[in-house]
Amino acid sequence: MRIIICDDDSLITSKLNNIINNYFLINSLKSPTISIYNNGEDLLADSEDKDIVFLDIEMPGVNGIYVGNELSKKYPRTIIFVITSYAKYLDDAMRFHVFRYLSKPLDEKRIYRNMDDALNLYNNVSSKIAIETKTGIFTVPVSDIIFIEVNLHKVTVHTIKCDYLSIHSFQHWLNKLRMPCFFSPHRSFIVNLEYVSDFDHSLIHLYNSRFTAYLTKRKYSQFKDAYLLYLESTW
Repeated sequence: MRIIICDDDSLITSKLNNIINNYFLINSLKSPTISIYNNGEDLLADSEDKDIVFLDIEMPGVNGIYVGNELSKKYPRTIIFVITSYAKYLDDAMRFHVFRYLSKPLDEKRIYRNMDDALNLYNNVSSKIAIETKTGIFTVPVSDIIFIEVNLHKVTVHTIKCDYLSIHSFQHWLNKLRMPCFFSPHRSFIVNLEYVSDFDHSLIHLYNSRFTAYLTKRKYSQFKDAYLLYLESTW
């Protein structure tokens, strides 16, 4: 994993660098490669892949709004955190689908919580998963899964290419597929929020309305909040 920090304040970059390294150490995760820039021009000149970017808004030269827009065009799957002391930039930042908005001074515990969500999203989008059936094991990108359905004790994994009859339980998939990309709106379904076409108080239409999943009334508000947050923080 490669993480970028871009801020003209060396105290901020140093503190954020320490927070990120501590996060991976505390969670026993492989340390990422961290690159630090103090201006937007140097960041935009970086042609390597970027998994997560922490981006200041007010910098000399081009500001963070411009940099964020350019990054979202060239690297649409990069997870972008915006860092600023001024809430007035939030609307502009949301236009390039900022993942989270972090205010100064930096709150270590809040960054930890948001890094949990960022890594879940990163793993859901970039990772692959094994689907074991009675005929074999098939490896598919997690992002290809549209939804999981259990019917008459049979668990079907619906993907954009085909369906797989999984030998594993529904609970197995609940444990594997988590927020912020996946949500269980009903005891028989897990849906990928990326493929939601529309929904009402009882049904969710998926993948250009080719599929339908049930949505219980008690989970409607929770599902709506999760879906709107997903739209705001992803591409």
